[in-house]
Amino acid sequence: MRMERKYVKRRQRGLAVLIACLVLLIGATAYIGVTVFNRGPSDYEGTGNGQVELVTIAEGSTISELGPELVERDIVATEQVFQAAALSNPKAHNIKPGVYRLQQQMSATAAVAALLDPANQVELLDIAGGATLMDVNVVAGGTRDGIFTQISKVTCAEGSTNCISVQELQQVAATVEPEQLGVPRWAVDQVRARGNDPKRLEGLIVPGEYVVDPESNAQEILADLLSRSAKNFENTNIEERAQAIGLSPYELVTAASLVEREAPAGDFDKVARVILNRLQAPMRLEFDSTVNYDLTTVEVATTEEDRKRETAWNTYAKDGLPETPIAAASIQAIEAMENPAVGEWLFFVTVDKQGTTVFTNTYEEHLAAVDESLANGVLDSNR
Repeated sequence: MRMERKYVKRRQRGLAVLIACLVLLIGATAYIGVTVFNRGPSDYEGTGNGQVELVTIAEGSTISELGPELVERDIVATEQVFQAAALSNPKAHNIKPGVYRLQQQMSATAAVAALLDPANQVELLDIAGGATLMDVNVVAGGTRDGIFTQISKVTCAEGSTNCISVQELQQVAATVEPEQLGVPRWAVDQVRARGNDPKRLEGLIVPGEYVVDPESNAQEILADLLSRSAKNFENTNIEERAQAIGLSPYELVTAASLVEREAPAGDFDKVARVILNRLQAPMRLEFDSTVNYDLTTVEVATTEEDRKRETAWNTYAKDGLPETPIAAASIQAIEAMENPAVGEWLFFVTVDKQGTTVFTNTYEEHLAAVDESLANGVLDSNR
């Protein structure tokens, strides 16, 4: 009897242990199922669901830093699988800054490949030397986009939800306090003196390629461009160099904008010297680019009537420099003004369509060079 009771108790204890194990197993299975269900798939399949997302690679950042953002925006399923895909792609370290078109619910491998494909990169804001804020209508040459238009086109790229109009940019340029836009302190008074003219920021955005944050508003974009440009000016030691050549920093930028518009590549420092020589003489600069600046249509050749117009920029009709820059001056043009060539030239003219420019000291020499230019069709008019 006692042996039977012991056997029964052991069997009962064994059954209890078995039941407890089954309960734990069922609980663990349920927990894992719920967890997996809540987490979703560890990776998506394919190249996305068609919903375009714009992703920004900031300057100086790496592809691996994108993980958390891509997960949050449902572009990839998990950060771990994205990091693994990035590490397994030998080209991942070559990622270039910019804005890229991805899609929601991409496999991690597809997302990495898309970021490395130039075809998915949204156009960078590429400001060329000599660009102006406003559009320019070229006689027999169509319309040249201004910087405001360029910014607008970049922000209105496919997939954008933050399309900024040219009018918004002009409004900000015309009304926001210069200090809030990052205008260098040495240019604040001159900018403010132009009142509500959206062109008052002319020449203060340095040419170059810029990544524009697709989520930024008009003021933030202009402030970023102007602030970065201010640092570029500062890096050339502009204040000290301006003082050395007898100009203010703002005047130096203005002169550099003339160099940018007038000089062929390789002759920036010579044109800079002509400007300084004429200012010192003193002689009027008489640059056609300053005549063209506020015309509705422009070309290399200007008319006698246009050269007689009295404006804030026309150096045929006014002494000294224009009141403001007439274009975006590259760092090369800035440095040419800061370190002009040595020479006594007072005149220059391009004499052929290959860009050959002749620099002369006397008016008689200059007239001979002008005749050569006319004979070669350089100064032909399409008006």
